[in-house]
Amino acid sequence: MTEDSSIERSHRVRFPGISPRAYEHPADRGALATLRTVPSFAAVLRSVAGFWQERGGRLMVLGSAIRVGENQFPTLYRLRNECAETLDLDTMPNLFVYRDAQVHARTIGIDEPYILISSGMVEALDTEGLRFVIGHEMGHVLSGHAVYRTMIDVLMGLQQSLSWMAVGAMGLRAILVALFEWYRKAELSCDRAGLLCGQDPQAALRVHVMLAGGTSAGEIDVPSFLQQASEYESVDDIRDSIHKLRYVTWMTHPLAVVRAAQLQKWAASEEYRTILAGEYLRRADDAPSSSWGDDLKSAAKSYRDSWSESTDPLVKILSDVGESLSDAAGRVFSRFGARGDSEPTDGEERTT
Repeated sequence: MTEDSSIERSHRVRFPGISPRAYEHPADRGALATLRTVPSFAAVLRSVAGFWQERGGRLMVLGSAIRVGENQFPTLYRLRNECAETLDLDTMPNLFVYRDAQVHARTIGIDEPYILISSGMVEALDTEGLRFVIGHEMGHVLSGHAVYRTMIDVLMGLQQSLSWMAVGAMGLRAILVALFEWYRKAELSCDRAGLLCGQDPQAALRVHVMLAGGTSAGEIDVPSFLQQASEYESVDDIRDSIHKLRYVTWMTHPLAVVRAAQLQKWAASEEYRTILAGEYLRRADDAPSSSWGDDLKSAAKSYRDSWSESTDPLVKILSDVGESLSDAAGRVFSRFGARGDSEPTDGEERTT
């Protein structure tokens, strides 16, 4: 960990009462809106995970990792406090550093979330890079992603139990594919939270370069790095499209190069600038159930826009098929609607 504070604390914008829906990726927001409308389901997950898994996990971490505090990793302690203040978290999650040469960070826990960062991550990043990573994990806390990540873990175990029942296993597999797709979008949401904490797109980019394999900034040409994302998205052979689908389906995180391009695009957007200007949805005014339909429409628009912008042949085929089905359905419904409108009401005479 090296010191590199490119933006002074006094110049960093804070976001009192910010709702995670202010910055969540549309697909993440739409999925969460659906899940949040079933509070009893979340309550069951909380009860099961909180009673056993979370309690045991917290004890193991307490006995095997270093809890960040004023006298232990003081720089990380300051970054944790500043990120929590920036996003105005109601509770301050504990932060632990555990021994692992790999670069990892994750948020665990539902009732009392805590953050784990590997020693490899701490050693690989400068201070602003770590601020981005901690802010990313704070985003998971604020969005309540742990509840729904627990659902993935539960269903993964259930899939193994039902492997002998072909129909049940196939149904669960379809659900899990959708959940993994959601979780990849949740990671994009939390990248946005990390950017809001640091407000330094270049620091975020350095983290993504490191995750992709970059070991020294002097060895990486940023335009060339981001060009890789464009080339990945614009493959023109359907065989490559199938390979992409095959390899990405069960990933929990987006590919590092694509992820970097997505965040840099958002950093240049009007949406990001509006939030920095203090215009954003606040938790006090947030009513997810009342805007459930809007969130789903926003998610659908996000996918539709990405399909229309993509040159991927498989995406084009699926998009064209979807549009054809949508047009056909629209004609059917219009025909039935017109017929319904022409039906006489009670008391009216029919004409031949």
